[in-house]
Amino acid sequence: MKIESFELDHRTVTAPYVRKAGLYRGRQGDTISKFDLRFMQPNKGEMPTAAIHTLEHLLAGNLREELDDIIDVSPMGCRTGFYMTVWGDRSAGEVRTALVKALVKTAAAKEVPAINEIQCGNYRDHSLFSAAEYAKLVFKGLERI
Repeated sequence: MKIESFELDHRTVTAPYVRKAGLYRGRQGDTISKFDLRFMQPNKGEMPTAAIHTLEHLLAGNLREELDDIIDVSPMGCRTGFYMTVWGDRSAGEVRTALVKALVKTAAAKEVPAINEIQCGNYRDHSLFSAAEYAKLVFKGLERI
């Protein structure tokens, strides 16, 4: 079995970017698009866990406000970005536009949703300041493209 993310030559990409990583068709005919939302340059930088964890919480809501039919937004284990899955055949441009708007909201956030022991499995590991700084950095990078 081929794993798409392992097939990507991480030396040849330039972050930040939004890349359509796959289009999948289910047995019932449903279509799902998978996106690589890369924030940091692979093997050159990574986000600290508190920052990426807070970004995950904020983007979960902010991206859904900008783009319908999101299934999931999950941090990459390498801490260089996120994977996002969405119903339908969606374009990277559409996702990029939604991400830019969501990053503006994220950078301006005054609180982080669901940071308590009931709703979060590691509620003490968050940094709103760091998340806002990474959101600003990625926003500026995406605006240059």
